[in-house]
Amino acid sequence: MAKCLSSIYAVNHVVKSNNFLSGIIAAPARRALEREKIDSLEKLSGYSEKEIMKLHGFGRNAMEKLKNHMKEHQVSFRNELL
Repeated sequence: MAKCLSSIYAVNHVVKSNNFLSGIIAAPARRALEREKIDSLEKLSGYSEKEIMKLHGFGRNAMEKLKNHMKEHQVSFRNELL
């Protein structure tokens, strides 16, 4: 009788529990925020809209959805310095 391979080899599964903005914006935009270590609306509020739009994976559609979500939670982007 053959043994189950998982009992012979160590199984390494990476399970991400990052549900930040899941269902709000598309995965490429969420991954862009993840790369920048932005995992809360509070951290997001420390960035300007222009800075977020520069991230690879972000577009107008994601930005509009994100701004609407932030508005619902009374959070806004940092103002651009003139």
